[in-house]
Amino acid sequence: MRLVAFGALGAACALVPAFAMWGFTVDDALISVRYAMSLASGHGWRFDAGGPPTDGVTPLPWVPILALFARGDALDVLARAKVFGVLAWTVAAVALGVDLGRRARPWAAAVALVVLALAFPVGAWAASGMETGAATALATLAAVSFARPRAAAVLAGLAAAFRPELAPWALVVAIGASATAKQAASNAALALAPFLACVAVRLAVFGHPAPLAVQAKPSDLSHGLLYGVAALVVVLTPVLALAPRAVARSSRRARTLAIACIVHVIAVIVAGGDWMPYARLMVPIAPSLAVVFVESEPHARRAATLFRLALVSVLGVALAVRAAPAGRHVQRDREALVQRARPVLADARAIASLDIGWVSAAAPADARIVDLAGLTDPAIAALPGGHTSKRVDAAMLLDRGVDTVVVYSDVRVVEARILRSELFASRFEKRASVLLGDRGAHYDVWTVRAPRE
Repeated sequence: MRLVAFGALGAACALVPAFAMWGFTVDDALISVRYAMSLASGHGWRFDAGGPPTDGVTPLPWVPILALFARGDALDVLARAKVFGVLAWTVAAVALGVDLGRRARPWAAAVALVVLALAFPVGAWAASGMETGAATALATLAAVSFARPRAAAVLAGLAAAFRPELAPWALVVAIGASATAKQAASNAALALAPFLACVAVRLAVFGHPAPLAVQAKPSDLSHGLLYGVAALVVVLTPVLALAPRAVARSSRRARTLAIACIVHVIAVIVAGGDWMPYARLMVPIAPSLAVVFVESEPHARRAATLFRLALVSVLGVALAVRAAPAGRHVQRDREALVQRARPVLADARAIASLDIGWVSAAAPADARIVDLAGLTDPAIAALPGGHTSKRVDAAMLLDRGVDTVVVYSDVRVVEARILRSELFASRFEKRASVLLGDRGAHYDVWTVRAPRE
């Protein structure tokens, strides 16, 4: 009965924040949907039905999974992806709750699960329609399966297939779960196999080993360092588990997961962090640190434990009050934007935009999308600049046959460069503005001027 109760608590701690953040998503979720719909319709791994295969989705396994239910409207596919992410994370949370209920003091297990629920980014990303819910579920199941080293290695490796920066984390977990050197070598190979398979596929199909996003969205160590530190705080469980001496005297599983966390943070910093909100790259390992807390808690001073618990409670409530509301209506606003933009873009044949996710959902199915960030376009990805400042100009748009340009009201660098161009001003005219949300943001739609008679 106790294990059933903790399993139910695990489910509740997954579902409540996921439902609270159900309205959260990001534009990139619709990029994955576009690839999945292309794959499901028989066009192959392409962003544009008639275009070349491109590596525009970092987690390779995610597109085939989405393709299983990628029929109908893009917004409907996104909703199904959100359900899949929440269900995956909930299943893992049940397993985590049962594991904590079996191995920990009841109060510590309950506290760990409640803190995990308070870490709203975990629920937000599970419900985002991105691959993060699946990656979080696999990483959590790997931590729960630590007593079965081979299973832990396989699950950790699969998590790294969904999020490549998890590969070092998966390697540490696989080795740490092993009882002998021979087993460690075997499990390390199992953990790296999915990641290496993705590298091999990319080399064979796209001609490069790393996701195109690495080139399209370059970052640096300074940004990565700020991101890594902030993300550790935002997901709460690293702060809750921050008891080095207690962890050192704790179980091998707790020590391994703590070391794996440190290794993962370093990997995230080296990768330059992320441009998306809510600590996306730290979310998958957040539940594993609940395990670190409950297994190190008996070795920690009670006063220190209570202090950390009070600290994460204050942080969690403050972050939920200040940061969570902004994400709850993103999907609603995006869906309304897509519906408003569809009649405006109905005649477009080649559309250029930085935010290609929603644009691809609003555009005609046979329209080409020119990605000004280069995430789905190797030629633009190779240009100098960051993902909002690629050296794209009006002449390049004309060379690609662009007849429609979509520009955000808060103009980014590449958009400003194009708008300042005399060539652009002579060839394009503003056709419409499409409202985004209720705070005055909008997108301007520019189309090629009609020829003079």
